Amino acid sequence: MAASTSALPQSRDPVLVPDVSSRAIDIKYSFTGEELLLFGAIVYPDGRAPDERADIVVVIKGPTEAIRLREKQRIAGIWVNAQSVRFATAPGYYAIAASRPINQMMDERTAAIYELGLENLSLSPANFENEQQLRTFERGLIDLQRRRTLYAENFGSVEISNGVLYRAALAIPAQVPVGRYTAETYLVSKGRVLAVAAREIDIRKTGFDRFVADAAENYGILYGLAAVALSLGLGLGAGYVFRQR
Repeated sequence: MAASTSALPQSRDPVLVPDVSSRAIDIKYSFTGEELLLFGAIVYPDGRAPDERADIVVVIKGPTEAIRLREKQRIAGIWVNAQSVRFATAPGYYAIAASRPINQMMDERTAAIYELGLENLSLSPANFENEQQLRTFERGLIDLQRRRTLYAENFGSVEISNGVLYRAALAIPAQVPVGRYTAETYLVSKGRVLAVAAREIDIRKTGFDRFVADAAENYGILYGLAAVALSLGLGLGAGYVFRQR
């Protein structure tokens, strides 16, 4: 199948030279979030920016995870689980910033190809055939992740200086999942993506938080027994203190 020429870079297209303010973010017990700066340069073949306007889109996303979303229904005065959908490839975090709204840069098809914007995320729903209800579940998932500050859109926030330098700041919330992330930069002009570049970011737990997480994941039974023993010990200790008063 032949690819659309509108989505393929041409030989005289510019090149992106991107970077991020931090390639690794450590989550400690005191972590309250962090602002990540994405910046870089647009290198044109002739060394000079053309007269026509070029736009920049930056996206941070990851890690992919399976999420099951359930619908609640009230039956006989009791809230019960009704239908559910499993999204196989939902990003745990997705944030996009751009120099202007996506629909002013490109058509819907191009935006969908590159998954630019929350409405264009590829969530891979499984075993659900009702298209209308599926759209409802997708909007519900996006709204839920928005309220948790794990999904975000910020159009008009990317600054472009002299047509060649760009910068954008995206917030990493405190509850962000750990894992490998990608910071992607897109150069767009006349409805076409001219260049794409990416950098990887690791978000990881450190110190005691990492020890607890590793123990829970790799030694589940021992971790559970230790948690029970600790709870019993604290309960007995508290009871002893109160009896002495």
